[in-house]
Amino acid sequence: MPLETELTQLLDIEHPILLAPMDLVAGGALAAAVSDAGGLGLIGAGYGQAEWMEREFAAAGNQRTGVGFITWSLGDRLELLDMALARKPQALMLSFGDPAPFAGRIKDAGVPLICQVQTVPDARAAVAAGADVIVAQGTEGGGHAQSRSTFTLVPAVVDAVAPVPVVAAGGVADGRGLAAALMLGAAGVLVGTRFYATQEALGQAEAKARIVAASGEDTVRGKLFDIIRDAKWPEEFTGRVLKNAFSDRWDGRDGELVAAIDDERTRFQEAAAQQDFDMLPVIAGEAAGLIHDLPPAGELVRRMVEDAKAALAAGRAGVG
Repeated sequence: MPLETELTQLLDIEHPILLAPMDLVAGGALAAAVSDAGGLGLIGAGYGQAEWMEREFAAAGNQRTGVGFITWSLGDRLELLDMALARKPQALMLSFGDPAPFAGRIKDAGVPLICQVQTVPDARAAVAAGADVIVAQGTEGGGHAQSRSTFTLVPAVVDAVAPVPVVAAGGVADGRGLAAALMLGAAGVLVGTRFYATQEALGQAEAKARIVAASGEDTVRGKLFDIIRDAKWPEEFTGRVLKNAFSDRWDGRDGELVAAIDDERTRFQEAAAQQDFDMLPVIAGEAAGLIHDLPPAGELVRRMVEDAKAALAAGRAGVG
């Protein structure tokens, strides 16, 4: 039985589970597997690499999928947005930045616009710009976020933008998280780290193994990996990754890393060539502590739905 919400009705999907469009991890095969299981897979176009995006749309085949971009990186590169819209995605997601310059183009194409935000004011601004769905993202998740935690941000955003459906992101890895999000008023969840640890994800085998082996305490949030990669992220955003030898050495020493950047960046580039994850980041959230296997993505969707239904039923039975 489907788990129906306003989100499933709006996006014409069975289950209120969205694949986070993780840059270079959420490829076409993973997105197609999530969609085939009744959720919505979003291809992670990230900073916008045209050749990669075309290849992954092709890998998705005829399965209906969406696509997501890092908003601030689009700049004036509207050809990337047009390339995605020409594929007639089931939805297009913008994250980290003002969606207003791009929203009209997306709406004119008849594509639902999903906007990921990290604050209540940004949620209101996204709705004013034309967002059909708001993703309220807490700091528990992997990758970049701002300062609010999922548990308090989600209901505040729900209250602020009703009746626009809200999706919870950050720390959701199983059916209990999905059930909790629905109880907070969300219409669904956006899941990243848990889908990274699936068979179809594009990540390296060692990166996936590190996620499975990690606990929630094995992550760190900061600017280190933006500094070493020379990633020009806006100041308000920090990134969560798994701890490794590099973060252990430099955590809390951003200024010293900047001073030593030439030597450290050379070491980082050498590590990238060797796929050395003692120095390279594995982008993952606190939900890593809830991940213990590497299932097919479709199996994971079905497992989350059944566990969420059981959790919701148990909660209702326990009331009173």
